[in-house]
Amino acid sequence: MDIIRLYYDFGIEHRTEGTKHTRPGWVNCECPFCTGNPGLHLGFNIQDEYFYCYRCGWHGTVSTISKLTNQPIPFVYDLLKQYGINRTITTSHKIVEKKEFKFPSGAGKLEKQHKSYLQKRGFDPDELEIKWNLKGTGPVSNLQYYRYRYRIIIPFYWNGEIVSFDSRDITDRQKNRYQACPAEYEIIPHKSILYGNQELWNPGLGICVEGPTDVWRLGEEAFATSGIQYTHEQIRVMANTFKRIAIVYDDDPQAQVQAKKLVAELKFRNVDSFNVKIEGDPGGMTNEKAKELLQKIKEK
Repeated sequence: MDIIRLYYDFGIEHRTEGTKHTRPGWVNCECPFCTGNPGLHLGFNIQDEYFYCYRCGWHGTVSTISKLTNQPIPFVYDLLKQYGINRTITTSHKIVEKKEFKFPSGAGKLEKQHKSYLQKRGFDPDELEIKWNLKGTGPVSNLQYYRYRYRIIIPFYWNGEIVSFDSRDITDRQKNRYQACPAEYEIIPHKSILYGNQELWNPGLGICVEGPTDVWRLGEEAFATSGIQYTHEQIRVMANTFKRIAIVYDDDPQAQVQAKKLVAELKFRNVDSFNVKIEGDPGGMTNEKAKELLQKIKEK
């Protein structure tokens, strides 16, 4: 589908590079489904022809084109043919040819710059390196066509095995703060599981957060959905693992919308769940504030 030509013809602002949300193989524009959050969050995957918003998740092709162009659904079907597509996308999953799992080139022990970044955020880098098996990269690091320079590599374990990874930019200057493992190299997709230490989870009460730094701050009872957009697979894992779940997402409006939706999804599956509102994000808390929050959650 010639999405760029469609965007030009309908005057839709878009980018293929130069923003924190753009990456190779994607065309980004403002998402019409989560208005109120500035930024080009909605990506169109050129190869597999589907839409995915970094804030609110996957959206169907027909409904998305209708929203973007302000045209009725019947007209959109003609548009799709005109711009080179004769089908609609009904799934958010890509079919990829799997490759053997590996970390980005040059990934090794945390160096001074990685430890300094973690210390500035109030973490003990030596403790995190041992507890979560963190790795670091230097000025040159690649995996396939993705670059992982100056990042902390965060392994994802499932049933005792490393199955994927995420990474965090330590310079705060790169387009993407987080850069996950390419799908081809994942043994299990990271959005099908939860980040955390399974062996130490408490089935009686789980604490659901957005990302790894939130888990590090709140401790081993916490787990992360890798962003506010959760998947059905993750919901099934939560429902099969925990009797009670506290949702502790960031305080921005869209995150709170997703938190409330997740509470409803879990309650539908007979999981006693509740939303916990905080200021900022869990990863940015002091250790003292985190302990206070944990105590408050356990007393609920």
